[in-house]
Amino acid sequence: MAGAIASRMSFSSLKRKQPKTFTVRIVTMDAEMEFSCEVKWKGKDLFDLVCRTLGLRETWFFGLQYTIKDTVAWLKMDKKVLDHDVPTEEPVTFHFLAKFYPENAEEELVQEITQHLFFLQVKKQILDEKIHCPPEASVLLASYAVQAKYGDYDPNVHKRGFLAQEELLPKRVINLYQMTPEMWEERITAWYAEHRGRARDEAEMEYLKIAQDLEMYGVNYFAIRNKKGTELLLGVDALGLHIYDPDNRLTPKISFPWNEIRNISYSDKEFTIKPLDKKIDVFKFNSSKLRVNKLILQLCIGNHDLFMRRRKADSLEVQQMKAQAREEKARKQMERQRLAREKQMREEAERTRDELERRLMQLKEEATMANEALMRSEETADLLAEKAQITEEEAKLLAQKAAEAEQEMQRIKATAIRTEEEKRLMEQKVLEAEMLALKMAEESERRAKEADQLKQDLQEARESERRAKQKLLEITSKSSYTQSVNSNTTALPTDLPSFNLISESLSFDFKDTDMKRLSMEIEKEKVEYMEKSKHLQEQLNELKTEIEALKLKERETALDILHNENASRGNSKHNTIKKVS
Repeated sequence: MAGAIASRMSFSSLKRKQPKTFTVRIVTMDAEMEFSCEVKWKGKDLFDLVCRTLGLRETWFFGLQYTIKDTVAWLKMDKKVLDHDVPTEEPVTFHFLAKFYPENAEEELVQEITQHLFFLQVKKQILDEKIHCPPEASVLLASYAVQAKYGDYDPNVHKRGFLAQEELLPKRVINLYQMTPEMWEERITAWYAEHRGRARDEAEMEYLKIAQDLEMYGVNYFAIRNKKGTELLLGVDALGLHIYDPDNRLTPKISFPWNEIRNISYSDKEFTIKPLDKKIDVFKFNSSKLRVNKLILQLCIGNHDLFMRRRKADSLEVQQMKAQAREEKARKQMERQRLAREKQMREEAERTRDELERRLMQLKEEATMANEALMRSEETADLLAEKAQITEEEAKLLAQKAAEAEQEMQRIKATAIRTEEEKRLMEQKVLEAEMLALKMAEESERRAKEADQLKQDLQEARESERRAKQKLLEITSKSSYTQSVNSNTTALPTDLPSFNLISESLSFDFKDTDMKRLSMEIEKEKVEYMEKSKHLQEQLNELKTEIEALKLKERETALDILHNENASRGNSKHNTIKKVS
């Protein structure tokens, strides 16, 4: 009795000690979060918490993924988190990823956060080569990824080598051509420069619009065997079910669009697809594990539900989201326009300021030059005045000498020389004195004229000095006016701106009402979509031609060869599915 009581007490104390919460780590494409969850929480409780934290309302595209024995699994909404076959050590890790893909990203993805998460996931799949992408499309996608990250191209900021550390192209594409990283950067930058004016969300949407036309986009592949034991691949995507050869994941051998499937079911490892048209044989195949069949059925149900939802009127919630998205887009557009105007006004003000500063510097230089000219004029005038004074003194001295010579001549004439020799000598001296006097008179006259000329030059120099002073006064007054305008210019502000499976056998029936109408509607949508893609294809062909000469044929993969064969035949993702359906 005492032992039983002790046993119950021990069990009760143990029960009380069990933790009521556990830690979960959520990994998104660009962040990690940790939450404390209650042990009683179901998958939906945790999923809703993550969506609220991210501000995500388009929840139907996403799920929480984890791995069991190398097999991918998704958290079920109506099952307790800890009842799943998840690791016991904490924190329990889940990856928040897109589980279902849209047919048309531009029309279906409303919220910017939804677009961003899809962009990050698809970009990683392309870089990891889980989605085959031809080289020319890889370059175009890379240019949009750069626009989304860096904004508009600015040659002063985005200098040569700014993409050196960025992972933008699949390694398969880089190895396929004899091109240096600088050559790849040059081609990416050339297209990047053409995306000017696109905001981040617009660039990411353009990326998704191109990526959704790739053959492997949004396809989940599973290894299967048909009744004959032939190994095949089953592809599940937004359009339907597709059967592939294991060596060719690009072109399906046969396709079953969702609107042509009546029932999908499995029993143990056998999976059955029943077409709507009873004349078409039932397709059966075997998968490797029962867990894989459960996952396939989950994906089939989810993709079929979304397929049907797209062809109905939007729910009130979606209508509200689209209205809010339009309002937000309009608000952002107005904000971008306002910022663009303010930027333009700031640039114009800066240009005006620079022009005024340049003009001010020019006026200062002119004033300096005029001042220097004035100083030179003053120096010249002083020199000329000094020279005129010297010349005048020289003229006086020469005149004095001439007078003395004349006196000497008169004295000599007055003195009589008795002898003939003395007379001859005296005559010679008189002649020399006369010549000297004449020469002195001429020199005196020349010096007098030079003195007059120097006086005239002095007057002109003083007049030039007066004009230089007047010009300096005018330039000084202009400079004062320019500084006044510049100081009164108002500076612009710088801070502008699932499905729960409980048995080993399960089936799911699709309603066949209006299936024919849906088929016609799908065909019409495909035709319209192909027309929109024509211009983009021309761009891609142009780049492909440009880099074709640098391709190393021996490095082409099997998927590259298959893609080129499809392209040469004119086969695309949509018309291929149409042919094999």
